Amino acid sequence: MARLFAEKMTALLGQPIIVDNRPGAANTIAADLTAKAQPDDYTLLMATNSPQVIAPHLIKLNFDPLKQLTPVGMVVVVPHVLLVRSDYPVKNFKELLAIIKARPDGLSYASSGMGSVQHIAGELFMAATDTRMSHIPYKGSAQAHQDILAGQVEMMLDITSSGISLIKSGKFRALAVTTPKRAAEMPDVPTLAELGVKGAEMSTWYAMYAPAETPPAVLDRLSLEFNKALRLPEVLTRLKGLGGEPSTLTREQFVQLQAADNARFAALIKERNIKLD
Repeated sequence: MARLFAEKMTALLGQPIIVDNRPGAANTIAADLTAKAQPDDYTLLMATNSPQVIAPHLIKLNFDPLKQLTPVGMVVVVPHVLLVRSDYPVKNFKELLAIIKARPDGLSYASSGMGSVQHIAGELFMAATDTRMSHIPYKGSAQAHQDILAGQVEMMLDITSSGISLIKSGKFRALAVTTPKRAAEMPDVPTLAELGVKGAEMSTWYAMYAPAETPPAVLDRLSLEFNKALRLPEVLTRLKGLGGEPSTLTREQFVQLQAADNARFAALIKERNIKLD
């Protein structure tokens, strides 16, 4: 996502944008760096909801994501999809749920790491279905996919951008999506709400941020060129190909969404007593 927008905004701004990968600590290392950057350094952050509204309730941070980072714009909302390997002995969500409820210890579900959006999606799912499963965190989705295919883990609530190629290739079976409406790239896969599961809605959003003290004129220019890049046909095609819905929200609307998600995940993490250790 960062490379896609770096390429397009480089052309629109007339100056190069260099992508500097800073993974780790539930994606908060890059967010910390950007939050503490000088506003005139033109340091930007491409982030998901994980470091912005989930990690602050799980990790002691040395910065405040909501106060020290300001949105340039929201990119896309990507659904989560409940998937199992294609030869797993269930054909639909009802059959999987019956197996989960029949096993006292539940099944195991994979995620891309402790505190990740996949981890929290699993917690939401268990709360909504009154079930219990074992969480198996991995260092990224690729490792999780390998163990699902090998039969070491039963399922995953993965983001479509990560799992869609394996679903389309026939290696995974998609049983449900966690957004209010079906994913455009998987129109035959029902939503959990359609299947009678309420309160398990989960998606991953991507957004670009700047340091909070960035001058308004600079922020307005960045937002203008960001939105031009977002509306380019090739960018829209790429985002939709990941199973996502390109954003139509204004900066102000996204700030409201971020605040609502922050409150929602804070309550969930407290209620479920989720910890990283």
